[in-house]
Amino acid sequence: MYRRNFIKSNTLAAMAVSGASLLPNFLQGSSFKDGKKSYKAYLRNSAVPKEELDIFLNKNSWAQFDPEVGYTLGNYMPHDGIDNSFTLSTAMKEGKRTNTIYADKPCRINTYGNSFTHCHQVSDAETWQEYLAGHLGEPVQNFGMGGFGIYQAYRRLIRREKVDKDSKYVILYMWGDDYMRSVFRCRYATYYTRWNDYGGYMFHGNFWSNIEMDTNTGKLVEMENRIASKEDLYKMSDPDFMYDNLKDDLMVQLHLLSYNMVNTDVDTKGLKKLADILELPEMDFSSPEKMIKTATTLKNKYAFEATKHILKKTDEFCRDYGKELLLVHFDPNGVFQSMVKGESRYDQEMVDFIESKGYRYFDMNKIHLEDFKKFNINLDEYMGRYFNGHYTPAGNHFFAYALKDTLVNWLNPKPITYQQDGSKLIQFEGYLPKH
Repeated sequence: MYRRNFIKSNTLAAMAVSGASLLPNFLQGSSFKDGKKSYKAYLRNSAVPKEELDIFLNKNSWAQFDPEVGYTLGNYMPHDGIDNSFTLSTAMKEGKRTNTIYADKPCRINTYGNSFTHCHQVSDAETWQEYLAGHLGEPVQNFGMGGFGIYQAYRRLIRREKVDKDSKYVILYMWGDDYMRSVFRCRYATYYTRWNDYGGYMFHGNFWSNIEMDTNTGKLVEMENRIASKEDLYKMSDPDFMYDNLKDDLMVQLHLLSYNMVNTDVDTKGLKKLADILELPEMDFSSPEKMIKTATTLKNKYAFEATKHILKKTDEFCRDYGKELLLVHFDPNGVFQSMVKGESRYDQEMVDFIESKGYRYFDMNKIHLEDFKKFNINLDEYMGRYFNGHYTPAGNHFFAYALKDTLVNWLNPKPITYQQDGSKLIQFEGYLPKH
């Protein structure tokens, strides 16, 4: 069976930020002798070696199994930090990332999202949540996880916020291709050819709860995890299981077609029904160029419609449970770099939707654009100031203080460091250890 290419994780991340292709020509799918790429062969080859699943399920590793959202943060030291360092990445109860700054005080701010929320590639004390906690004088909890889509972050949000009596302020962070990640049944199948699992210690992206379009009813439906127990996870080592459960996953099809990773034996009848539901022009898969354009257009529209549905449900949930919601968005590749070049952002439809609904919204893409204009350097040099794939500690610090004013104006009462009642500062009640 064809297996993945082993690429060092920090090199992979750097390629992602630069916008370079993550798919070498020889990894563009499983090919026949005539050069055609088989969808069935690609999905069968996504079966995971049992030995890797053994590590993921039974040893300390970067992620740990979760029956609802697939996985949450585990305990590991990835070799992915600045200056060739390892990073301490540890989890507390429920897979929350370890926080220590004022952690003994009640927490009213919880954060959810993907790796830019989780703060991959830095150690526990270097997250933007910890920088903010130190400045505001109160804890900020981190329930983000690398690889999550918006739907998976939403599921984790409602699970936590239903029982958290202290939190009132909820931050949902959206990054890059989170829109489409929400729809995949199993994201692992979309990237296994270019990701190094380090024998299972960095494995993630397994089956999870997702949202997808029912093409018979034309309605978006929420789907439960097809693998809801540790024992059943071993089904992912069966090529037939991977094919049978993903062959009609429309977002997997669109993702692979949009990158020309497969071009044979994809049943496009479901895609054409999806296009009709989303009121897009007739789909054309007659040539590689038209296939890529068609798949990309439909993929984005499908992802946007799913995201609109998720954001509506998130807003409704927060209102029902007395929570306040802040949406944060940053996409250093698909949006920020396009804005630097004077190009329109591909997700303008989502920005328009958020503004039309009046959701509280913080756009880090605009912050970085204004910051970039202050320097007389090229884009690559600018990215090197803050990124090592994900944010470096300096990048998280920059983000924290860019977001700070929005939080201070939002919180009621204001953080102790922004209150004008001097008596609290004199007495330090709750801030000094009791002797």
